Amino acid sequence: MIVADFQTAGRGRLDRSWEATRGSNLLTSLLFRYEHEDMFRFSRVVALASRAACGVLTGVTPALKWPNDLVINAEKLGGLLAVGSPHDRFVVVGIGVNVAWAPAGAASLRSAASVGAVRDLVPLQLLAAMLGEIDNRLAWTDVQLHEEHKAALATLGVRVRVDLRAGDSVVGLAEDLDAASRLLVRDDDGRLHVIDVGDVVHLRTQ
Repeated sequence: MIVADFQTAGRGRLDRSWEATRGSNLLTSLLFRYEHEDMFRFSRVVALASRAACGVLTGVTPALKWPNDLVINAEKLGGLLAVGSPHDRFVVVGIGVNVAWAPAGAASLRSAASVGAVRDLVPLQLLAAMLGEIDNRLAWTDVQLHEEHKAALATLGVRVRVDLRAGDSVVGLAEDLDAASRLLVRDDDGRLHVIDVGDVVHLRTQ
């Protein structure tokens, strides 16, 4: 595990930059080694654990925007990026959570929570709580993780646009997750798209 005090050139999904001021937010990368599991299982574990830890410490439980962004009232609280090697059987999950500071248009735990103790919450407290939640979920079955992931998602039942790596987009209703936690989106022509990787935008309904 590596923890950073601040970040000026972080890399998020789709090579987006991610910054944080000194001492304000949780910025950590966690190494997992495995034998037979799906390597992407570990990003779900970390996302769900961080969500639960936020709820325990602040009383505010974020939702997830598929696949693993933490959001509060549609504003981004945190994000994850998993990079691994199936051949060498390891995956590194990096996560950043806005504890005391957030850029414009994003959320922080301090701004979202009304609990007085949150004013003194520091990133390492969130990390400690998150590690305990990770240990719990590492013992869960894939079915248990899938059910919690599905219940935590704010994306399901929402009209979305999914921007794909090839430059194409899919617009439609996010209907469900399959067993591998891929997003199922039905477009306006009734075709069902199975999304492995993509940037999801929640669209406002008229």
